[in-house]
Amino acid sequence: MQSRTLEILVGFFVCLGVAAIFLLTFRVASLDTVGTGSNNYRVIARFDTIGGLANGASVRMAGVKIGRVKGISIDPKTFQAVTTMEIEGSQSNIPEDSTAKILTSGLLGEQYVGLEPGGDDQVLKNGDEIKFTQSAFVLENLIGQMLTSITQKDSSKDSDKDNAPATPPASKSK
Repeated sequence: MQSRTLEILVGFFVCLGVAAIFLLTFRVASLDTVGTGSNNYRVIARFDTIGGLANGASVRMAGVKIGRVKGISIDPKTFQAVTTMEIEGSQSNIPEDSTAKILTSGLLGEQYVGLEPGGDDQVLKNGDEIKFTQSAFVLENLIGQMLTSITQKDSSKDSDKDNAPATPPASKSK
């Protein structure tokens, strides 16, 4: 009888452990809710570059998470990244002229879409496109531009020295 009670107790703790791992998996993956709400709506935004933005990344306004990135694709005509975002239905008053930016949490943290509200009276609806976007900040591009700028300045200084007129020798007067 005691063996049976022990087996049931061990089975209970194993089930509890599996449930804890399941919950932890969703928390680590930043999936606070499973499934979609019935009143959520989707909007799209086009970016020249999205950096390391991925499906499931959060959409935030004023630092508060209001949605998730649900899809990323390439527009075959403009070659821009088309990002589909699902916004919580409780945030149904976001102005139509809002700006979407790809931002990074901390120095090397995850990337997310940050929305800055505009001032328009019209609000975003399901299927709308956010027209004003700012692409991801790519550190490699900035370093490349800086190195190019430095080498161009150095080469222009060298060419100025080569093109400088030679100074005539000082004349000796007696």
